[in-house]
This record gives sequence, C-alpha cells and structure tokens, in this order.
Amino acid sequence: MTKSVQKIQLSASRDIPFSKLVLSQSNVRRIKAGVSIEELAEDIARRTLLQSITVRPVVDDQGAETGMFEIPAGGRRYRALELLVKQKRLARNAPIPCVVRTDGIAEEDSLAENVQRAPLHPLDQFRAFLTLREKGNSEEEIAAAFFVSVAVVKQRLRLASVSPQLLDVYAEDGMTLDQLMAFTVNPDHERQEQVWEAIQRSYNKEAYQIRRLLTEDTVRASDKRALYAAEEYKAAGGPIMRDLFQSDDGGWLQDVPLLERLVAEKLARDAEPIRAEGWKWVETAIDFPYGHSYGLRHLLGERQSLTEEEAATREALRNEAEQLEAAYSEADEIPEEVDARLSEIEAALEAFEDRLVLYAPEEIARAGVFVSIDGSGRLRVERGYVRPEDEAPIEEPETPEVQTEAAATYAARAETSVSSSCEPDESANARSAAAADEEDEGMRPLPDKLLSELTAYRTLALREAVGKDPAIAYLSALHAMCLRLFYRYAVDTCLELDAKNVTFGAQAPGLSDTPLAAKVDVRHLDWSQQLPAEPQDLWDALTTFDADTRQRLFAHCVSLTLNAVHEPWSRRPRAIAHADRLASTLSLDVAATGWTPTVDNFLGRITKARILQAVREAKGADVARRIEALKKGDMAREAETLLTGAGWLPEPLRTPGRWSQASLEGSSPLAPEEAAAVEDGAATEGDPAFDEIVAPDEDAEPVDDAQSVAAE
Repeated sequence: MTKSVQKIQLSASRDIPFSKLVLSQSNVRRIKAGVSIEELAEDIARRTLLQSITVRPVVDDQGAETGMFEIPAGGRRYRALELLVKQKRLARNAPIPCVVRTDGIAEEDSLAENVQRAPLHPLDQFRAFLTLREKGNSEEEIAAAFFVSVAVVKQRLRLASVSPQLLDVYAEDGMTLDQLMAFTVNPDHERQEQVWEAIQRSYNKEAYQIRRLLTEDTVRASDKRALYAAEEYKAAGGPIMRDLFQSDDGGWLQDVPLLERLVAEKLARDAEPIRAEGWKWVETAIDFPYGHSYGLRHLLGERQSLTEEEAATREALRNEAEQLEAAYSEADEIPEEVDARLSEIEAALEAFEDRLVLYAPEEIARAGVFVSIDGSGRLRVERGYVRPEDEAPIEEPETPEVQTEAAATYAARAETSVSSSCEPDESANARSAAAADEEDEGMRPLPDKLLSELTAYRTLALREAVGKDPAIAYLSALHAMCLRLFYRYAVDTCLELDAKNVTFGAQAPGLSDTPLAAKVDVRHLDWSQQLPAEPQDLWDALTTFDADTRQRLFAHCVSLTLNAVHEPWSRRPRAIAHADRLASTLSLDVAATGWTPTVDNFLGRITKARILQAVREAKGADVARRIEALKKGDMAREAETLLTGAGWLPEPLRTPGRWSQASLEGSSPLAPEEAAAVEDGAATEGDPAFDEIVAPDEDAEPVDDAQSVAAE
C-alpha cells in the first residue's frame, strides 16, 4: 500500500486596512540595519509595496480574534507605511497585502524571514546598475532611485565595465573585491586580462601591484610634463585614466608619445621669444641634470630698477603683510580672506623680485640660456651662461710662454668641468618607461635605484653642511691630499679633489626642484657674482679677500667635489664609510634639511614589512599594529601621515651616532612568517574595504532586496 504524500498548505493572503495593523514585540530584529525608514518610505511611494507583510491575528483573553493583526516580521515596512500615512500620502484605511499566519510561534516567523534570505552578490548589483544605465537612466537618476551618491553609481558602473572574463573569475570567488577595483584603473580589457595572467605566476597579487602594472606605461597627472602641457593634452583629446576607488592625484595620462610631443612643441614655442633676444644658444629639455650650469660663467646683468611709484607700492605691501601676520600671530586659525590676501601680497612681491635682468649686447652674443620645466610644471628660464670656448680671446702677454701654459691649464680645467657637468640628459622618457622591479616580501635590501636616489640627496645635504663649515672643509681637503701624496691607491675619501663637480641629477630625478638644491645654487651664484668676469683677473681678486672670505670660498669649492652617491656600477664602500664619518663629525641631520618620507620618494617603493618597521621605529609598536592590516597603498599613505614631522629617516640617510638604540626600541624586524603574512594579505567581502567602498552606509539594496524581509 503506497503512502500518500501530504500536500503543503500555504498561509492565506489578504488585504488588511492599515489601521488594523500593529507592531509585535516578537520581532527578533533589535538592531537597526540597512536603508533608513525615510528612504524605504520613498521607495514604496515610488514603486508601491513589493513584498507583503507577515501578520498574526490578535486574540483576546478567551482566544477570540479581535479584528486587529500584529506584525512579527516586517516592522520596517510598517513604519515606512506609517510615515506615508502621517505625511497624508497614504490613506489610513489603505489595504495592505498581508500573509496571515496562525501556526507556529511569532518569533519563528521573524527569525526565518531574516535567516533564510540569500544576500545579493555584489556583482549582481554592479550589473543591475549597468542594465539600468543601458536602458536610458542617467547616473543621477539611478542615484536618486536607490538613495546613493552619484559617485557610488559611477563606482558600480566602473566595476561592471571590467573584462567579462575577470568578472566571471570574481563571481566564482577567484578574485578579491580589492583586486577587481584595481582593474578598473585601465579600461583596456585585453591589458586587464594580460595583467591577471601575469600575476597568476607571481607571488605578489595585491591590488597596488595590479595598479602598477596597469599604469606602468602612463604618466601621472602630477608629473611636471603633465602639469606643463595639461591644457594642450586635453585639447588634443589625450585619454586620462582615473581611479574611482582611491586618491590618484588627477589620474594617469595614457598617451605618452602624444604628451612628449606636446611638451616638446610647447617648449619650442616658449623658447622662441627667448631666442629672439639674441642669445648665442638656447638649450631646451624637460629636465637638466643637477649642476648642469656649474663650470660655466654666469653673467650678472643689471636688474631693472623700480620706479618711485613701484618702490612705494612694494613697501606698502610689505607693511600690510607684516601687520596681518602680527594681528593673527596668536590666532589658532587664519581666516580664509586673510590667508588669500597674504597669498596675493606674496605673489605681488615675487613679481617685483623677478623683474627682467638686462644684459649688454656683446654679452648676449657669447652667452646662452637653459629652458626647462620646474617641479611645479612651470617654465624655468636660466639666462646668461657662457661656455669656456665662447669666452673672449685672451690678449697676448709680454711673456708668451708663461701665459700660454696658464691658458692651456685653464682650458684643460674648463674642459674637465664642462665634460663632467654637462652630462647627457637622462630624460623622463627613460624614467617613465623603466618599470620598478617586483618587490620581494619581507626585509629584502633596498633597491639600487632607490639607494642611489637617497644617497644623492644625502650627498647634497653633506655639501650644504660642508659648505657652511670651513674648518671641516679644510680638514677634509687636507685628508684627501695626504692620501694622494703619502699612500698608494688610497680610496678612503669621498671627496673628488680633481676640482670636478660631479652631477647626479640622473640618479635622483627632480633633485633640482628641492629647497636644499636651491640653497646650494644660491650660494654658488653668490660666489659667482663676487668673482671677476675674466679668469686672468681671478688671482688678483683672491688676494684682496680677507682670511674669512677665502675660507668660506674654499669650503664652498670643497663641498662641490663631494660625492657620496651609491651607484650599482661603481662600488665605493670605503668612500661611503668616509661620508658616514664626515656626517658624524658635522652632526648632519638630513631631516632638518626638509627631507621627509612620502609615498612617492620612499614608502610606495618598499615592502610592507619595511613600512611597518619605519612606523614602529618612529611611533612605536602599538601605532604600527594599527596599520598592519591595511593594503599596501593605504598603508603607505597612512605611514606618510604618521611619519610627517617625526624626523624619521631610512638607513641610507641616517648619520651614525644620531640614532641611539633607545630611539629604535621596540622596532625589531618582523619574523619571516610575519612578513610573509603582511605581504600576502588580501581583502575579502567581509573586510572593511568591502564595507566602505562597495556597500557604504548610504548605499541601498537593489529593488527587490531594498524592501525584502532581509532588511527587517
């Protein structure tokens, strides 16, 4: 005898007037979550109620129904309807679709509705937004319909625009949300798939590595070339890639050949008026190596004098600035209008100082100009430099033999100076094309390129310090000369006492734009203006200097020969060791010169383990632990904020003796397994990255989910 299967009988549904509904104390949801009541009410007003409410009859003490119904599950929908009734947008006796339950217990109804729900996969939401966009809804309309910002809609649409192949990988949980967000940087599907294939063979699969690979053939919008030709690039229709999920400093310019051509054309146009001034030569380049003008005679010229009216205006501006600064010196915050006025005054005073310098026609005929771009993307014009071969002929003296020998010596020295100072320009083309080596996890040694850059900055700091300390400069020079005279093959000095200025702009791009370089250059220009224009007059001029002036000039000359740059092709450990001794003697503090670790110059180019070690050394282990769960890019940016003003320096910039063991207390390196865990961490849908970017607080669920029992 076969047993019949009992048929399931569903609960009855009916329309119940709103006035007959009341809330139940049996709802298991106690914590507010999801969209607000106001947003849900607006959604119901827009689309009506999409899901019925579960209710139970209210009975009296004898068990008889009273005609009222309580709501154990659906309280948020009830409150939204109640709000619409209060706003007189819904009739108080409006029929509400309800499912009437009599079996079981009320708490079970409430719990089941919330537990049995299946959350919407983020990819379904991304694609739903894209479908709405394709059906004619604008981004603003989609944002208004689902109570999110336009920026959130743009993020969803960008995520949905990633290569379908990669979206399928994400749907199968083969990729983290953080990785998917990184792929949105570059819209090229083929390139996205190439990068995904490449990182499968690499240990480093973090989002920052994906972004680096997707942007390695681009130029940042903050690059001096991009700033200089930004308008021309936009007018030419050059594509710009943007990152909607983290700060990108204006994005990346994608068409590098177009940018290079526009920069070259604009430089040529900007140089034309300068050529028209009659200079013998005008050299243009995006960037010249640091010290490119050393070894060339700089014409002094005569700056145009101010008229009486202009002088009075300048004095009035100075007085106004002093009064404003004095008035607000004790204030916690300067008002915006006062700050704006001070900026205007500063710009006006700079205009007075930057007045055109006039040169004699015969000087212009033998001198030239360097035209380049400074660090802020503005045109940099350096006028009035005379090459040794363009100097006026020296008159034949009464003793030809002696004069000829002196002239030959000067020419040889000039040739050496020019050959060393006018090195080929390692253009930004080569720098942008060279991708950074893939990072090893843990505490691997610093990259050679980064080490060269850091020690180039330290060399400049040593030059500044030596140039201000004549006694140490004398001692350094004496030490180097004794090595040459009394010891064979001695290389225990970092001084280049061939009186040759060694440039290192190629090793450290942008070094010319630092305040430290400006200080050294100003001092060099000041000495150039004190020396005679003709070399044959130099000896007589030096004899007129007092002892203190000669010492300061000697210190400056010695400082220019200093070379403590680490170069992978030229290992000089004993010279670097001498640089350490020199720094210790001078008590050199590179942090005091203005260097501070940033994402661009250090933190973004080292491993996570090294970033944590830096924060641990500067701020302690507790602070370091607060950022160790962050992604590489976020960690670097947070570390930059933490290290600002802390005086922390990486090893290549430290002076022995200034960093005591106490200052490094609690800064032991990570264990290998800890370092690996830090480097390999990845975000999942449960991480803060998912909650903040893909499901922010103001974000609502899609249509069906927004009013679902899941939100109740």
